[in-house]
Amino acid sequence: MPTHSDFARLRRLLGPAALWLTLSCAPHEPQQAGRPVSLSGVYPHLAYYNDEGECGTGAVVPWAGRLWVVTYGPHLPNGSSDKLYEITPDLQPVVRPESTGGTPANRMIHRESNQLFIGPYAVDAQRNVRVIPYRAAPGRYTGVARHLTDPAGKVYVATMEEGFYEVDVKTLGTRTLYPDANGRHPDEEISVSQPGSLLPGAHGKGVYAGQGALVYSNNGEASPEALRQFDIESGALAEWNGKDWKVVRRSQFVEVTGPGGLYGNPNPATDPIWATGWDHKSVVVGVRDGGTWSFYRLPKASHSYDGAHGWNTEWPRIRDVGPAGKPDYLMTMHGMFWRFPGTFSAARSGGIRPRSAYLKVIGDFARWNDGLVFGCDDSAQKEFLNKRKVKGDIEGPGQSNSNLWFTPAGLPDQLGPTTAEGAVWLAEPVPAGGTSEPFLFAGWPRRSAWIKNDGRAKVDFSFQADARGTGNWQALRTVSVEPGGAVQVAFSPAEIGEWVRVVAGAPTVATVHFSYAGEEKRPAADGMFRGLAEVTDPRAVGGLLYGLGDNRRALGIAVQHLDGTGAAPVGYYELDANLRLAPKNDPETLAFINGKFAIPQNVVTVDASSVLVVDDRGRRWRLPLGPEAFAGQVQSGMARVAREVATERDLFHCMGTFYELPAENADGFAKIRPVSSHGFRIHDYASYRGLLVMTGIDPAAAAGNPHVIVSEDGKAAVWAGVIDDLWKLGKPTGRGGPWKNTAVKANEPSDPYLIGFYEERTLALSHAGKQPVTFRVEAEPVGHGPWMLYREITVAPGQTVDFAFPDTFQARWVRFVADAPTVATAWLTYR
Repeated sequence: MPTHSDFARLRRLLGPAALWLTLSCAPHEPQQAGRPVSLSGVYPHLAYYNDEGECGTGAVVPWAGRLWVVTYGPHLPNGSSDKLYEITPDLQPVVRPESTGGTPANRMIHRESNQLFIGPYAVDAQRNVRVIPYRAAPGRYTGVARHLTDPAGKVYVATMEEGFYEVDVKTLGTRTLYPDANGRHPDEEISVSQPGSLLPGAHGKGVYAGQGALVYSNNGEASPEALRQFDIESGALAEWNGKDWKVVRRSQFVEVTGPGGLYGNPNPATDPIWATGWDHKSVVVGVRDGGTWSFYRLPKASHSYDGAHGWNTEWPRIRDVGPAGKPDYLMTMHGMFWRFPGTFSAARSGGIRPRSAYLKVIGDFARWNDGLVFGCDDSAQKEFLNKRKVKGDIEGPGQSNSNLWFTPAGLPDQLGPTTAEGAVWLAEPVPAGGTSEPFLFAGWPRRSAWIKNDGRAKVDFSFQADARGTGNWQALRTVSVEPGGAVQVAFSPAEIGEWVRVVAGAPTVATVHFSYAGEEKRPAADGMFRGLAEVTDPRAVGGLLYGLGDNRRALGIAVQHLDGTGAAPVGYYELDANLRLAPKNDPETLAFINGKFAIPQNVVTVDASSVLVVDDRGRRWRLPLGPEAFAGQVQSGMARVAREVATERDLFHCMGTFYELPAENADGFAKIRPVSSHGFRIHDYASYRGLLVMTGIDPAAAAGNPHVIVSEDGKAAVWAGVIDDLWKLGKPTGRGGPWKNTAVKANEPSDPYLIGFYEERTLALSHAGKQPVTFRVEAEPVGHGPWMLYREITVAPGQTVDFAFPDTFQARWVRFVADAPTVATAWLTYR
């Protein structure tokens, strides 16, 4: 396959005039008749819309020869405009007339009655659909489980606000066990999580039955503080024995399932029950085995799912996606695909492994036709709490929409690097002999830990490993840390184990944080991006993007032709469900897009050293520079900097690097994650029918690339794929630092500068003083945790000290402190 550089050389040979000559000759050709149009596994005609502030995918289940999908709006316990979809083997969607909408995400296959329960619907083997009426059982249906005493005749339905119903599988008659909390406020507009009276926490998620208990999870807190803070106490895992409720753990939990998955455990008295969750330190996995709960910690790949309100997660799942008779459990949690062992129990806890990182927001998934299908939450009209000044006054799409994503079975191993981090203790009191919960230790080629001792005495921290996940702990190493001191521990490949834990030798206030790095094997930009203009190209086809409302279900584009000085307006175009791009006479919509979706200027500062971001809380952060040509485009509003293209998080794009940016309520820029770096002149980007659409096209380089769509009149062009295609742009790179010939004060730290997720990192330190200056290099691995001394470097007058960070060094942020006033440069290069 020709590479991007091959086409770049051809374009230089042809000259810039060929761009516009070729443009009029290269309209997008739809796929052959009879086959639905698709790009990157997304079929635009399958996109679903509603009339609500969000349109997510609640459940995806193969059943009776069809794929069944239910969508949801944000907080609609009494029904909505959402639908139940029946998708045929040739990918034709059927909207079931029985649809009553709501906010459903429950699904279970009931063997004895041979029915699929999905949302408020029961579907039999002949595809007949019956409905549980919301007037009889209101609530946001979040889970359905087998009955504790009559599993053949009844099921439990649980709602997000602690409504619990017993449903007869034959008649669909309901009996209220506990009323849904929304019923306490029948005359109020329902827009936030309602606290129930049974349990702490709010925003219910999972439910499953076994071992004589019904286990239920919630992942939020119904308080004003939860809308702003990510690290307060929130959520709960609880269980009910048919009479009384008991809180198992006060933390944010989501999935509750077992090896039986959607069918329920085949041996409910003895099979384990699994639960996934998190807190501000790490991901948490729980297992109920023999009536007793055990808990383990895993690192987070992404922090976009954080937030004490619980809204940012949708429905993480564990699900068997293997072929018949060959179980293969896939877990989605905090932006990582995980391999989850079907034998996971307290006695056999080994086998959890990271597979790859992803960017889509996934509500459910299944194996279908020898591949995988993911139900996503792509484009929410409301955008909820995800507002920030770097986006300007941009609005959300005119109408909420999402789609399915069809992929090969091996895709969970093929996306982003598995780099991840998490803590067992985070600036918290630890008694003498205090032992942490187990933290996953296997699955990464590079592993390290940061230890901070904020106590008043020296403390020995003993690391122990469970080699096989059998609970047999053996000494790994002991590290002594002085009071107020910090140590980074790099683990060798010979230090093996499924799990690691830490024992404190004396009482203290401690941080122990693990940082793991995956292999980075990505080449330069994949050929699928051929046709995006080079950042140095004198001209490109740009345009501002807006997903239309009022059931128009098209993408509106205010097309502009870009040159070195600005943008020339061309006209209004629309991209339809068949990916046809055509001009439209609609001056009102054109004016709306140009007004409401103009790219804001000067929302970040590009200076000689780096990109300075001042977030909505006034915190300062610095990010690497890219090619110089990007600077003017970023500052002048010729390149979109931030936009939501997957619900409740932003895609940040600056100086040639795409980043995943959590919402401010999930700690925002403190937890930013670079995805990929490139050299393209991307003008705007947006979500549409499950696709990522970008403008900034060089049509002369796009011939034969189905991802570049050109109008028949040759004046408009876009690139389309999915957000997870961005991993294929190339690994993150950059250059810069917090100081470049900067006057610095003694003992005053620099701004934080991003170092996490990059490779081949080198540092050049210099200063203009006449005496030696010692610089403290401090690392912050968490994003909201303590700064720790990594090393001190003394630089003589007139010299530059070069330092290469070893592969074992992992942290999120780095900063520098000089011991004397001077003019200094701290320059980092990431290749």
